[in-house]
Amino acid sequence: MTVALEMRGISKSFPGIRALADVDLVARAGEVHAIVGENGAGKSTLMKILAGVYQPDAGSIVLGGSETRIAGPIDARKRGIGMVYQELNLVPDLTVAENIMLGATPARFGFVRRRALSDAASAVLDAFNARIDPSALLGSLTVSQQQIVEIAKAYAQHPSIIVLDEPTSSLSEHEAQALFHIVRRMRADGIAIIYISHRLREVLDLADQVTVLRDGQQIDTRASDGLTAGEMIRLMVGRDLTDIFPKRVVPIGDVVLEVDGLTRAGAFSDVTLNVRAGEIVGLAGLVGAGRTEVARAVFGLDRAQAGAVRVDGAELVARTPAQGVAAGIAYVPEDRKRDGIVPSASIKDNVSLPVLRSLSTAGWISRSRERDLVREQVETLGVSPPVIERAVDTLSGGNQQKVVIAKWLAARPRVLILDEPTRGVDVGAKADIHAIIGELAAAGTAILLISSELPEVLAVSDRIYVLSEGRVTAELDRTEADEATVMLAATGEAAHA
Repeated sequence: MTVALEMRGISKSFPGIRALADVDLVARAGEVHAIVGENGAGKSTLMKILAGVYQPDAGSIVLGGSETRIAGPIDARKRGIGMVYQELNLVPDLTVAENIMLGATPARFGFVRRRALSDAASAVLDAFNARIDPSALLGSLTVSQQQIVEIAKAYAQHPSIIVLDEPTSSLSEHEAQALFHIVRRMRADGIAIIYISHRLREVLDLADQVTVLRDGQQIDTRASDGLTAGEMIRLMVGRDLTDIFPKRVVPIGDVVLEVDGLTRAGAFSDVTLNVRAGEIVGLAGLVGAGRTEVARAVFGLDRAQAGAVRVDGAELVARTPAQGVAAGIAYVPEDRKRDGIVPSASIKDNVSLPVLRSLSTAGWISRSRERDLVREQVETLGVSPPVIERAVDTLSGGNQQKVVIAKWLAARPRVLILDEPTRGVDVGAKADIHAIIGELAAAGTAILLISSELPEVLAVSDRIYVLSEGRVTAELDRTEADEATVMLAATGEAAHA
């Protein structure tokens, strides 16, 4: 295969941090080359150098056989490099077609050629077999459809190299299959694809070559044939993780959380479930099934039109977040950057935020009690680095997630709702978070877990409720649940089957 890209001896340092040290990468046309590693391993820095966002301190980049200096993102795009970042870079108030052709909008005499714009976008979507209306507003689409539009935008520039950074992090296993079809189509078109993902199973399914980074160094590059997830984990973290999803068996107590006939028009209907002390209950379903909407309504963020929520038998009447917190409910949201943290604030300020009243006397916050509380949570959850004055947005994704969890654990909740608790975190941080969940269950916390990663739900949960189109379609004990059973219920086919 033709070599599309060579990155030779790339090194990059920031003040006090050696981000990359002498890293090599070779990507070939018509090949998927995966890059894996823990958060902070250097994956994003390497790709930002390729995109022209950073300049390397040492090393060279060769495109099409010629050594090249990439001056910036616009220069990278002109040289045939397409970037699809984990955080979608789209405009919600523009149409699908306008987003796909952004930066290359067909125009004449200063006026947009609407027919040409629609035809060009439709041609790209047709190539992907994507049933998306080019005239629809981007903001009206599901997350999975927006992800397809993001990739289509990069594809429309006719790149020779496309970088996909965690493209399935917001998708369920079922919806990810549509994206895999697109990746294989681009590979068949001869595009060199650099694929970054924490989902090791999809890496093994898609990749031809795998490069492992650890602490800014290239540990190994090898063909995916014969490579196992266990071997990748050992290379990534420098140790064996024999159980990525550890299940700790603990005594199950009385019912703590009861949800009875909860209904919110257009989101979910007649949802009934319960969670016992020490129990981990999974909430499974496809993206759009209503899982997050149910969690938000239980916590009080959204108002339900019917149904009841009870904690330890006492009904939450007003169902506001303040009442939810007062009743002992904590909610770790799906989007930690938007809803879970104050990014520019310190670890200390984030963790103490929900419990400032309990740390105050006559309106004055006891700073010593605050520091002691935060240090205890940081130590318990293994936040790294354990510097409580450090800004949260300087931490890795896994450590940011630990801060979100620490914030609510400081409130000592009776019920903990975890919405996608391991999304976008590396395998080492994932194992740490699962161990924390197990310890919370052992302490008697009732846990409601939402995850689009089906193996996670199956391995960690004691029971599983499955939602399809806003309704509970199955309640499964862990002994009877498997991927096929859950997917049948999630697609609404269980009763039909």
